Amino acid sequence: MIRVVVAEDQWAVRSGLVMILDGAPDVTVVAEASDGEEAVAAVRRTRPDVALMDVRMPRKDGIAATRELAGSGTDVLVLTTFDLDEYVFGALRAGAAGFLLKNIEADDLVEAVRVVARGEGMIAPAVTRRLIAEFAGPGGGRAERAERPARPQAAAEALEQLTAREREVLRCVGEGLSNRQISRRLGITETTAKTHVSRILAKLDLRSRVQAAIVAQESLSGR
Repeated sequence: MIRVVVAEDQWAVRSGLVMILDGAPDVTVVAEASDGEEAVAAVRRTRPDVALMDVRMPRKDGIAATRELAGSGTDVLVLTTFDLDEYVFGALRAGAAGFLLKNIEADDLVEAVRVVARGEGMIAPAVTRRLIAEFAGPGGGRAERAERPARPQAAAEALEQLTAREREVLRCVGEGLSNRQISRRLGITETTAKTHVSRILAKLDLRSRVQAAIVAQESLSGR
């Protein structure tokens, strides 16, 4: 079973998320939290596979909670709105495993939890486009007013360390493909795809697939 903590300050929304996740045969919600402090305590107490974390919560927001949970062994899925929250850049710096829209369909929510529990990243396509636009666009948009992650210049310079196959895998990550999709496109096993992604993150000193996707978009386009 995939064990999940759900952190959301609005009771009705949280109840809906819990109902959807508990309805899946391979997922169980082990704790709920109404703010960031409760979320951190719940994760440390129950040691779940995934924490579903709202951004805007009282006492401690979801980004601060995500930072505290770095290295805990629990992957964090951040819930955001379509109009990208500035705070998402803080989650990117903290190494969040994925970003989902609050209006996500039930089946997609469950699948996102499964994907992250497998050690992959999950980013809603609309969020990916906004992240890249805000991060790489002229002037940086609202990212200049947010806790914006450092531009991956060092990672771009380190691209020369990657093998030809790792570059291919990085391009696929930049397109938002899962390990399974990468394996099908490149004709390799899913395990091999996962190994390549892990090596890419290590070589480029990145914390997450989201950061790797930005590096791919900025550095490999046109190559």
